[in-house]
Amino acid sequence: MNMVIHNKVFGVYGPNVAAEQIASSTHVTAVTPQGLASACMKDIDARFHEKIKNGSIMVAAQNFGCNSSREWAPRALKFSGVELVIADSFARIFFRNAINIGLPIIECADICGFCRMGDELEADLSKGIIRNITQGTETKGMVLPDFLLDIMTAGGLLNKLKAEMEGK
Repeated sequence: MNMVIHNKVFGVYGPNVAAEQIASSTHVTAVTPQGLASACMKDIDARFHEKIKNGSIMVAAQNFGCNSSREWAPRALKFSGVELVIADSFARIFFRNAINIGLPIIECADICGFCRMGDELEADLSKGIIRNITQGTETKGMVLPDFLLDIMTAGGLLNKLKAEMEGK
């Protein structure tokens, strides 16, 4: 299974970004793709939607997506156009929710020191290799098991199960 994502970093965020900050219930007007996308990151990055036009890779420090078990946060990111989230670490429930909805994620120690906003990255999730094309450097992140890569490649757990049931 080979899953490579190549794009620019549009945002770099600090530690302990809570799921409620990613998709705050005060801003979600409807639990639809448009409703979640419009609420995404409003509490911590007023320019989020403007910045994402310049890339689709989000970078964060430790414990990204903490403090909530709801799927709103990873869904809001996905519906906003985030193609990949790279963080030092993820809250475990956010991690599994992201995988289950098909939002590609990878853990990589000191990712915020490895790249800056606007850097062009290439991430090979099957090998855990992240290349900073802009700076000409490379680092190693977590290698995801094939079954998790299969779920992300299928676009989420439900899509994977549906394909299996249809014999694809």
